[in-house]
Amino acid sequence: MVTEGPWRVREFHVGDLDAAVRLWDNPAVSSEAPAFGLSDLIAAVRSHEPAVVAVARGAHSEELVGTAVATVSGDRAWVMRISLAAAWRHRGIGSAMLGELERRLVAAGVHRIQCLLAGDSEIGALALEHAGYAARPGVVFYERLEPVHPGSAGVLGQLGGRMVRAGAWDQLGGMVKEKELIERRVILPLAQPRLAGRLGLVPPRAIVLFGPPGTGKTTFAKGVASRLGWPFVELFPSRLAGESPAGLAAALREAFALVAELDKVVVFIDEVEEIAGMRQPRTASAAQGVTNEMLKLIPPFREQDERLLICATNSVRALDSAFLRHGRFDYVIPVGPPDPAARAAIWDRYLAAVPHGDLDMTAIVEESRQRVHGSGRSPAPLSRYPAATVAGSARTRSTTADPAISGVSGSPSCLVNSSSVWPLRAA
Repeated sequence: MVTEGPWRVREFHVGDLDAAVRLWDNPAVSSEAPAFGLSDLIAAVRSHEPAVVAVARGAHSEELVGTAVATVSGDRAWVMRISLAAAWRHRGIGSAMLGELERRLVAAGVHRIQCLLAGDSEIGALALEHAGYAARPGVVFYERLEPVHPGSAGVLGQLGGRMVRAGAWDQLGGMVKEKELIERRVILPLAQPRLAGRLGLVPPRAIVLFGPPGTGKTTFAKGVASRLGWPFVELFPSRLAGESPAGLAAALREAFALVAELDKVVVFIDEVEEIAGMRQPRTASAAQGVTNEMLKLIPPFREQDERLLICATNSVRALDSAFLRHGRFDYVIPVGPPDPAARAAIWDRYLAAVPHGDLDMTAIVEESRQRVHGSGRSPAPLSRYPAATVAGSARTRSTTADPAISGVSGSPSCLVNSSSVWPLRAA
């Protein structure tokens, strides 16, 4: 114990935790985020890592005015935080706490003591210099925060979710207009919510991607998850129906309950018309019950931050009008057939393991476009045929020429093309 007039330094006691948390959580202590957060400090003192406090004597009680906490690993220790109330600074208390903490660390067999400060403004720099600690200029600190909390890993496994590889969004070749649209309207407001708030933008919670089969809607959804760094969960209605004896509606309810336990997530449902198809008036069926359940699940999903629901469909007209009503989805975004740059990227990907330096890729891309056009099929088979056949048995019909996607029953008619977006906002 160290005693200096109106204050003294002693060992940390269990009863000090509440007062210590108030001190640690005080934003006035430092203008920058400390290297060790509040949860790290609480875990350290609860694990009986070395810690001391400074208390000021009052007329009838003592007030906690400072703390110093360390963590030990072998013969090395890290001073996690030196905290001091503003009214008690420049009295030598920080140096006294550090000295008492060092004495305990040496007794525990520590040879090297280190401290990482967030910046010059953080409390403790002066005490460290007075105690003979040497700064190491030029040291760069790298940190990565895993997006999946250990407590959420089991839930993610139950849902069959995963982290999409980093860079998947940047590796999407071509489709520049679609990428710019999704980046501006969807990704940036979610990735930078504070900036979005200052600009008056509301981060979306649910969007619909539509276009012919095989145009890359699933790839776009995975790319969004990769760009945000959030877990990706794809829900398969047919699989859910087979796994739950209570039926598809109950399985959807259970799946969304698990999703609610995740801190952040991108949920993707392909061919969403299977569970949100147009309901027939004055008729009752199991399919209508599933649609009703899906309509009830979306609003609670939207209430939580850091989550996005992406639904994909080949035809917006096949969806129930209530499904796209304001309050459920923010945007309906078209994803058209691959443009020349996207086609070239597809060929590069599937010919990567085959020597093809002598091939005229520009001619192959054009040939595939001509063969695809008018074949009456979707663009999906493009990647499945060898280069000799130029793979092209896919339909590239313009999305704007399809009357099934030019408007939605019960909503304002709107011609949507690959350079525009249909916002579902209140008028």
